[in-house]
Amino acid sequence: MEYYITQLNSIVWGPIMLALILGTGIFLMLGLRLMPFRQLGYGFRMLWQGRVGNGAGDITPFDALMTSLAATVGTGNIAGVATAIFMGGPGALFWMWCTALVGMATKYGEAVCAVHYRETDEAGKYVGGPMYYIKNGLKSHWAWLGTAFAIFGALAGFGIGNTVQAHSVADVLHASFAIPTWLTGLVLAVLVGFVLIGGITRIAQVAGKLVPIMAIIYIICGIVILALNAEEIPGAFELIFTYAFTPMAATGGFAGAAVWAAIRFGVARGVFSNEAGLGSAPIAHATARTNNPVKQGMIAMLDPLIDTILICTITGLVIIISGEWTNGFSGAQLSSAAFEHALPNFGGYVVTFGLVVFAFTTLLGWSFYGEKCVEYLFGIKSIIPFRVLWVMVIPIGAMGNLEFIWLVADTLNALMAIPNLVALLLLSPIIFKLSREYFDNE
Repeated sequence: MEYYITQLNSIVWGPIMLALILGTGIFLMLGLRLMPFRQLGYGFRMLWQGRVGNGAGDITPFDALMTSLAATVGTGNIAGVATAIFMGGPGALFWMWCTALVGMATKYGEAVCAVHYRETDEAGKYVGGPMYYIKNGLKSHWAWLGTAFAIFGALAGFGIGNTVQAHSVADVLHASFAIPTWLTGLVLAVLVGFVLIGGITRIAQVAGKLVPIMAIIYIICGIVILALNAEEIPGAFELIFTYAFTPMAATGGFAGAAVWAAIRFGVARGVFSNEAGLGSAPIAHATARTNNPVKQGMIAMLDPLIDTILICTITGLVIIISGEWTNGFSGAQLSSAAFEHALPNFGGYVVTFGLVVFAFTTLLGWSFYGEKCVEYLFGIKSIIPFRVLWVMVIPIGAMGNLEFIWLVADTLNALMAIPNLVALLLLSPIIFKLSREYFDNE
């Protein structure tokens, strides 16, 4: 099975896929006339006003972003960055930045379409996302694309949002405190189960509190480390820009990397981190209490900025400055070693605690995404069985094989991104039209 998935992975993450992800973001950014950059301040203003919400929906616009961030700010920011640098060298961080910058336009387009084409289900709850904007925005012969997204999204959730998160938490707690992996898996399953009982409202409430607090703590610790090693920051940036375009020789425990590896792992881990183009975040944004899709789009576009440009950059710089990336470590272990190297007897615990909180909120956010994909396929009656299965899989992920889990998650990511990116390109005239009308009126 691993052999066949590896072969599929090499195809779906080949040059065509990377061109599709970056190309869609660039196309939307140019079509919007660089609006995500020009209106960045307005986006933050909308976020501040979105703490209350104005219009139909189930949760506030602010909580919609926090739910989206709960799903994105996870192992991708800690273990994912480390994996990218270990596999592709420091240059991979540059390609993560590129993915995030163009991803702002992609995230904006996703949220605009999600709110514009959303529906209410049998329970009166708002539902939306790629499967709905494909069904309601495109002609009937594209309906299979929405079904394909829902299938890949439901399956991908068990990789990117469940087993990968559970394994990373179990791995780091076992390394730091010798806690058995099965025990971590069991405790995580119980905690997640309690939150899922309350549905999207409970998930949004938990995410709205945990995500900002933990993100601020993690960012402050990272900034302290960078401030203590300020003289090494220019050298770190030189490494990043140099090896984004030139091959890197083996050094220490680092096996060396071609430029293609830097691009491939940088873009793949960037997508894994901020999920721009994946089609997951618009499922949360579709539930926001808003009276205009553009307003929610302005809030959604901040996601890659916070997730990748800010949090992932801090993680990456700390890893490069510490020199631990040449010692043969990978994943969360590398991030933990880097923070511990910079802040002895404290840094490692920051990563451990951050990873646990981030992964827990990702388990919550992605459970909602998977739930809505399954609801689209089988109706509202499938929600409870899905939640039960979601909770049961957590301990399995905690005790599974990390390399195989990452491989499956990586492959499913690409498969669910393809229908979404195709839909965004086809719906781009609507995105541009709604944006133009909104800002003309403003």
